[in-house]
Amino acid sequence: MQAAATSSALALSPAPPISLSLSLSAAAPTRPRRTAARAGAVRCDLAAPSAPASSPAAARWAQRTVVIPPQRRGCHLITHKIMHEIRSDLSEFKCGLAHLFLHHTSASLTINENYDPDVQTDTETFLNRIVPEGTSAPWRHTIEGPDDMPAHIKSSMFGCALTVYGSVNIVIILHLARL
Repeated sequence: MQAAATSSALALSPAPPISLSLSLSAAAPTRPRRTAARAGAVRCDLAAPSAPASSPAAARWAQRTVVIPPQRRGCHLITHKIMHEIRSDLSEFKCGLAHLFLHHTSASLTINENYDPDVQTDTETFLNRIVPEGTSAPWRHTIEGPDDMPAHIKSSMFGCALTVYGSVNIVIILHLARL
């Protein structure tokens, strides 16, 4: 079964960057290495101060910012986009932590099932029922449009960060959605 991360966002807003930080252990050598960074991408490989640099189990980490283009309102699976950006980083790790942080106040992340697409539809239906949008909704903050305050509330409900522990395969099944 795959997992899906669910999110709230405005299609009118600029693409919110998703900062994906991986903190994983690896059997690869832990010598610090410099890599030319593309615009908007950062890669850092460092040995943990508590472990000798020659130790195969020394802690390693990589950090990268992934920019997801603007999407229409709704659930959007982005595993392939994230994997495309971090595939080279994953080859050095066997297991560990993947931390995703969304730099946006009207988007959020959550993990859910991806086997049945009705789960995403039902999640969006539920959220639209408890957090309505439009001119008849009771929100005072409407300066950015009638859909902005509902997106902020959905973001507060789900949060803007996820941390997942496990094998590298766990990272592959992470998804983002905007509601």
